[in-house]
Amino acid sequence: MKGYRKIIHIDMDAFYAAVEQRDRPELRGKPVIVGGDPRKRGVVAACSYEARRFGIHSAMPGKIALARCPHAVFLRPRMAVYRRVSAEIREIFHEYTDQVEPLSLDEAFLDVTVNKKGNPSATCIAECIRRDIRTRTGLTASAGISFNKFLAKVASDENKPDGITVVPPHAADSFIGRLPIRKFHGVGKVTEEKMLAMGIRTGADLRRISRVELVRRFGKAGNYFYDIAHGQDHRPVNADRMRKSISREITFSEDIEGRDRLTAVLRELADRLEILVRKHAVRGMTLTIKVRFSDFLCITRSVTLDRPIISAETMTIQAGLLLDAADVGEKRVRLLGMGISNFEIRDPSGIHRQLHLPFSAAYCDTPAGCGRPPVA
Repeated sequence: MKGYRKIIHIDMDAFYAAVEQRDRPELRGKPVIVGGDPRKRGVVAACSYEARRFGIHSAMPGKIALARCPHAVFLRPRMAVYRRVSAEIREIFHEYTDQVEPLSLDEAFLDVTVNKKGNPSATCIAECIRRDIRTRTGLTASAGISFNKFLAKVASDENKPDGITVVPPHAADSFIGRLPIRKFHGVGKVTEEKMLAMGIRTGADLRRISRVELVRRFGKAGNYFYDIAHGQDHRPVNADRMRKSISREITFSEDIEGRDRLTAVLRELADRLEILVRKHAVRGMTLTIKVRFSDFLCITRSVTLDRPIISAETMTIQAGLLLDAADVGEKRVRLLGMGISNFEIRDPSGIHRQLHLPFSAAYCDTPAGCGRPPVA
């Protein structure tokens, strides 16, 4: 790929479930589901490939997963273990390049155009990284290699598990052309239905639609769809990815209601947030609460103050006002969350600058299982 960037997307295979099967050999070959209690409000956070054969996937309600596979082994997430293994994998990445952009605990982009090994072959580097991961952690990873992030990420999903796919520049058009439209990142269920109604089923179909028409139908996202259909993605691998918020949220095992109970939960969330705020010395000016009702309607409310929000007391007071503004009333609540954003940090010189948090600083905390891994 002379003259082009060399991007690798590494994606661990069924990461949480694979770690559990590694640490408990008796689970190997069995359908393993990591998530909340299926008899309550638990959600599948991850599952082994053995479980996927039953149509189980992440974010699926645990009750449905249990119905599809009654003999599955359900396990609570061990986030501390997953973070530790993720850190080991991250160390391997940095042996090859410092241009690493983590997307989550189990996947990352690497730019190896110029790399520490002086190896001109991105494919060779990807194979070496996969080998090192297997040797040091006992886990497998899949890789996609191409000249931009979009193609590398899609490619990594082509030969899972434990596979590798290379999309060189000369093969990009044919690779994109045969992709089902649902494979395009950014195309969710609603967008897919809209595209199918337009006769867009593959990348080749999407490529036939003009930029003007896509923007008319999909707004600003239309520009993105047009570009990726033509293999254009100029986003660099960002090794210093800026965290935009710190948040905590709780999904309840049973819906709750009543102002007093909600206020008590907000106070608990505020206490946890204060610990993070002080730990990372952040100066966040905006507080946001998130409320998901029993009917799955989700709302957010925010307030921006003229001073940093640091103490749990301030968070609790402001969150209470936001809760009143949300007019929750006697509605039953399924999830409650709180976050701090709009960060600044003061360095020793007294100059304010944007904050760059460690990758794992923002995450959710859901005793009942929220159905997704820690997020950035």
